[in-house]
Amino acid sequence: MYFLVNLSVTGWARLPRMALARKTKIILGIVGGVLFIGAIVGVFFWLANAGPVLYRSEEVDPLSKNPKTVLLNPLRDRSCERPANEMIAAMRDGRCHDVLQPWFKDYRRRYAESICQTEQDHPLVSWKLVDRQDQPPVVMLHYRGKRRDSNSPQPSEEDLWVTTQQDEGTWRATKYVPLY
Repeated sequence: MYFLVNLSVTGWARLPRMALARKTKIILGIVGGVLFIGAIVGVFFWLANAGPVLYRSEEVDPLSKNPKTVLLNPLRDRSCERPANEMIAAMRDGRCHDVLQPWFKDYRRRYAESICQTEQDHPLVSWKLVDRQDQPPVVMLHYRGKRRDSNSPQPSEEDLWVTTQQDEGTWRATKYVPLY
């Protein structure tokens, strides 16, 4: 039942076989837990230092020429996305003229009128960021939005792009390009 084990600190000791197996399992559990936590911390540091797009597939949609798969970093800096989301939310809430008010004062007037009319005819229901292209100080954000259409009971999915620009440390949405 008992056998001799050479323990480096205590010298020779008599341990039951069951106690040795239990201690081995405990040590293996602790080592496995430390390795698991170390891997999680390593992945966290890798994500924290990676760019906003982790992966963009080479395969593109033949019609839109957009990548079929884009994996965004969950730990990316989202400060440039906030003004874009605010602009899109204002479009959804019917406040197009408020958001595009500066556009009504310059050469973009007809474009703004067209956008507001079309947004009214095909209101947004939801949207999701599917890609982004960073070219500091400009970031182009590609969203896939769902719109209600009076002719169809099901919402249709369409692309829209919002360009944001950093000016004196503040991000602002500078361009809205929906595809209807």
